[in-house]
Amino acid sequence: MQRYFKGNHHVKAGDHDFGGDYVTPFGILDLTNDNVEIIFSSSKVTADFMVDFIESYWLKSGYLQGKDTLILNADNGPENNSHRTQFMKRMMEFSAKYKVKVLLAYYPPYHSKYNPVERIWGGLEKHWNGSLLDSLEAVLGFAGSMTWKGKNPLITYTDKLYETGIKVEKKVMKLYETAIKRAYGLESWFVTLYPRKCKLVLEKEIEV
Repeated sequence: MQRYFKGNHHVKAGDHDFGGDYVTPFGILDLTNDNVEIIFSSSKVTADFMVDFIESYWLKSGYLQGKDTLILNADNGPENNSHRTQFMKRMMEFSAKYKVKVLLAYYPPYHSKYNPVERIWGGLEKHWNGSLLDSLEAVLGFAGSMTWKGKNPLITYTDKLYETGIKVEKKVMKLYETAIKRAYGLESWFVTLYPRKCKLVLEKEIEV
């Protein structure tokens, strides 16, 4: 058992008991300007959560005007890989809605460390360096005070609850695949979504 001091009070913390409360971070490192945004959630980080955050970042960054391509370097996790039906559905909807070509470039297993965003997580861990994260305010405060290339990240928190286990029916996903261009030999690792194709397929979904 470890003992920490908080004000004039003792705070006990078990060596391995982290309690039932938690927040999970999801981050974006924008390689065009080295801006970092981290959103924390007490809900599960689902496919819908990820795409909502990606869409929000795209809009508030002003990319809707003048940008027609989005490249996402991702870690091929269970909620965002190119065979995750709900994630692909939402990304197709994003592509069609904003007329944006989307390139999904995934790092294969055990290689995600080469993804530049992993340096953000390493920097954040080093920044709070074992400090007692005993409240949401402490977590957000530490995250907001770190720096990346001389700038503080934008920190947000959402209390929206996301439903887990949402999937697209097999027959619908089969239709979606007609709009998904998978690179030969890298079918799971490099995927392109074209807005016109996505729009046409999403319209056909109504008939399925």
